[in-house]
Amino acid sequence: MGVLSDSTLAKYGRAIKNSPRELIFNRRLLVSAALYAMSGIPICWDQGSSSVVPSLPGFQKAFGITSGSNPAQISNFVSFIYITAGIGAFASYFINDRIGRLWSFRLYMVIWVIGQLIATFSYGNLGALYFARLVSGAGIGPLTAVGPMSIVEIAPYEIRGVLTSWFSVVMLLSLTCASFTTYAVFLHTVGGYIQYQIVFFVPCIVIAIIFAASFFAMEESPRWLMLKDREEDAIKSLVRLRGLPIDHPRVASEFGEIRTQIQEERRKFGGASGGFKAVLRETFLVKTNLRRVFQACISYALAQLSGANSVTTYLVSILTLMGVGGTTERNMFLTGMYSMSKFFYTLIASFFFIDALGRRKSLFTGITIQMISDLYIGVYIKYKQAGHVAPGASEGAIAAIYIHGFGYAVGLLVLPYVFVAELWPNNIRSFGACLTQAWHWLFFFGINKGTASILSSMDNWGAFIFFAAWCFTSLLYVWSSVPETAGLSLEQLDALFEGPFWQTNSQAKKQRQLTNIIESRETDSLEHVDETVGKEGKGDKDVGEV
Repeated sequence: MGVLSDSTLAKYGRAIKNSPRELIFNRRLLVSAALYAMSGIPICWDQGSSSVVPSLPGFQKAFGITSGSNPAQISNFVSFIYITAGIGAFASYFINDRIGRLWSFRLYMVIWVIGQLIATFSYGNLGALYFARLVSGAGIGPLTAVGPMSIVEIAPYEIRGVLTSWFSVVMLLSLTCASFTTYAVFLHTVGGYIQYQIVFFVPCIVIAIIFAASFFAMEESPRWLMLKDREEDAIKSLVRLRGLPIDHPRVASEFGEIRTQIQEERRKFGGASGGFKAVLRETFLVKTNLRRVFQACISYALAQLSGANSVTTYLVSILTLMGVGGTTERNMFLTGMYSMSKFFYTLIASFFFIDALGRRKSLFTGITIQMISDLYIGVYIKYKQAGHVAPGASEGAIAAIYIHGFGYAVGLLVLPYVFVAELWPNNIRSFGACLTQAWHWLFFFGINKGTASILSSMDNWGAFIFFAAWCFTSLLYVWSSVPETAGLSLEQLDALFEGPFWQTNSQAKKQRQLTNIIESRETDSLEHVDETVGKEGKGDKDVGEV
């Protein structure tokens, strides 16, 4: 009952009850957040399809692939995209703050679609396919930076966690759709170019619809508008996103916090108004911000070193190593089911774990589950290679793969996107998001490209012990350095990084206590007003009766 009462759904219900109805049931806010979350479609459509497309007979014949389960043959295809994803994520900083979150979102979607179209019409030309992968990556990386950042900037703090987690939910839904689309193509189309062309082209239709909808239903970030000194536009945007009149205390208070923080940051550091050098200076020479950089980069690195995305990308190869694979149809079906399970795991994590357990406890839970699964898979492969294993152990190995996905969804999948997106102050939020996403995707490239070598050099089973060791390192890192940010406004997060890194969580507790005190006083004040009004109403009634 405690988990249910403290879950995101329960807290969402209390937020609806205690907040102005217009703040939560605001179509402009919810649609804007949902469309910004669609920036998660490209990356996981690519992950879901690239892991199984090499198994399509049409793709193998066109590009000379003999086996979709051979990591050495498919490593370039699955990993090249992350080179330009990292470069594009960093370069997007110079675009995001110049043209705004909304137009950046549209631009990167168009770039990704161009890459998909080049791949669709590559007609067996391996060079054209690799070029298409690089173009697609140039859209994917920036989208993963601008999507979560934009949601964080437009969301009210009461539901910021759940709105930001929509990005991860969309990613996993896209992963599932890509896997089953490829599976359906394998079952229902003849081997030829059309097999992989359908997989590459279908998401372009979805993106075209989202692109058109962005002109009618999305809102620009009021924080970005304030950074560009467009105060009047920022107020209008905030009013639309909150669904409250301009003179409402909530709107006035939030706008005042944004303006005060931006002014303070500019007074101290020059900020975005001081140019790129000022942003670099504020990011790397201000101790509190440098800690943010370390926190973000370490979070993404540990997520990759845990082995989760290596399992997703090389799932067919890993199933073959475990001896639980089979025909191409069986491998594709298992891949699709794995993608679907990760989607539902992410829903569970988003709506029950993140706010019910908090960021830290969710990380502890998810990482521990993932570590145990890595250990089981590693030990199983070792004994499988040495000789016969019991049938029950084989079924347990398949289950361990799925349990591994659950642990990742609860811990290191959702939380880096939610936690890291929350960290940055207004003046460097765009640069911080782009910098860390660049690090993320370049690190992702290194791990994905190196997974084949890790498996072969560690006799296959040792790779999972390697991943488990990094999960244990992640537990130590979370215990010592990751603060609990649930329930804090973006402006309150600044205080978390003012002391030593081992005090960030205690600082977060103090900020939450302060928030609770303020909310309690506001509630008492409102109750006192209601009582006074009630007495006055009763008195008026008595006079009328007399």
